[in-house]
Amino acid sequence: GTHPTTRDCLAALETLYRAGAIETVLDLGTGTGILAIAAAGLGSSRVVAVDFNRLAVQTARRNVGLNGAEDRVLAVHGRAEQLVASSADLMMANIHFDVMRQLIQSQGFKAKAHWILSGLLRSQAREVEDLLHHGGGRIVERWTRDHIWYTYLGHNDRH
Repeated sequence: GTHPTTRDCLAALETLYRAGAIETVLDLGTGTGILAIAAAGLGSSRVVAVDFNRLAVQTARRNVGLNGAEDRVLAVHGRAEQLVASSADLMMANIHFDVMRQLIQSQGFKAKAHWILSGLLRSQAREVEDLLHHGGGRIVERWTRDHIWYTYLGHNDRH
């Protein structure tokens, strides 16, 4: 939880949950599972934590167990691009830019009420902003660390 993007995602989660309950979450590129566990701790009843790296999934499962969140968080191996259509109120993606670009152009992303996008460098952030703008996404809050890392909290206009 020490990487700037992880800290900013945690701040985005806290901001979003202060505004109201989020029942279901899809955490794409979960890594250690810290964001999924945080979402469960903030009150979500169902969190699906996805990673393509099998070791990351094992680590996330271990961390979910250590935090007593097994009844709310399910860590699974899979590709974010294939699972983005899974039903959820919130989609989080602290993930590689090439994958994120595909995600935010998908119908699965556009069906999400809320989203947190992170792990973006400055030039990538500009492209993501353009894609969101043209795709009906609205950025509610931005975090920037050292003018290097960018994190966005937002929602889709249909919601």
